Amino acid sequence: MRNGIRPCFALLGRNPLLRVPRPSHVEVAPFLLLFFCLIVGRGSMAATKPHTVFVGSGKNVPYSVTGDPAGALPEEKQLRVRPLLVDGKVREWTNGESHAITDRSFVVRRALRLNDSLPGDKTEHWIWQRGPWLLIDRVKGSVTALHLPDYDPAVSNVIWFRDYAAYCGLSASGKQLYAVVAQVAARKPVLAKKLSAWSPGESQLPACTTVEWQREPLRVTFQPSGATAVSYNLVGLSAVLVEDGDGNEDATPGPSNN
Repeated sequence: MRNGIRPCFALLGRNPLLRVPRPSHVEVAPFLLLFFCLIVGRGSMAATKPHTVFVGSGKNVPYSVTGDPAGALPEEKQLRVRPLLVDGKVREWTNGESHAITDRSFVVRRALRLNDSLPGDKTEHWIWQRGPWLLIDRVKGSVTALHLPDYDPAVSNVIWFRDYAAYCGLSASGKQLYAVVAQVAARKPVLAKKLSAWSPGESQLPACTTVEWQREPLRVTFQPSGATAVSYNLVGLSAVLVEDGDGNEDATPGPSNN
């Protein structure tokens, strides 16, 4: 049987009438295109590997005005912190409740662990402080610090609605109290209205007792301590959060304040 097979292959190679025709370039192109798509597709699947992002269970840590003069209340003795885990690893420590902006993005306040040791200390001394707000993207697994305008940890208690942050803020000099509405991914505040003068040395905490949101019409109400509540209508605003990272972050809608 083996001796009979060899002559058949030999005959196939020598006789031009029995040769198997080679595929032309036109016939090869679809196969090459399919092969290329398979390779690119595998790379895309690897690049878009889903991330696991969640806030873990909390623990109480020592906390006081001594360690965080701007952020701690006079009666606070402990701070509740929770880990922010990305793919099973602790990326940050957080404090307070998180707020979902979209089905893939949320914000939460950071808790900082700060080295409070003096140059002459032989051992390290760590303290906790309330930090800035963080924007977390569940799909990309990214964590970004938000720089809210006129935000001051001593007076600013942020109340979120959609991608808007409403709070009482302080001017750069620290002597003017403002009603502020900031929007995620917009550099300029949507609303910044002077409420009153502010004296840091006086006991005026909290600066604002409450901030309330209303959906239709879109309105925010500030209640400064010891003063009359003031309301502002926000007209023509829409979400400016671009989650895929290719939008124009400078596009800030013009507010209408009534």
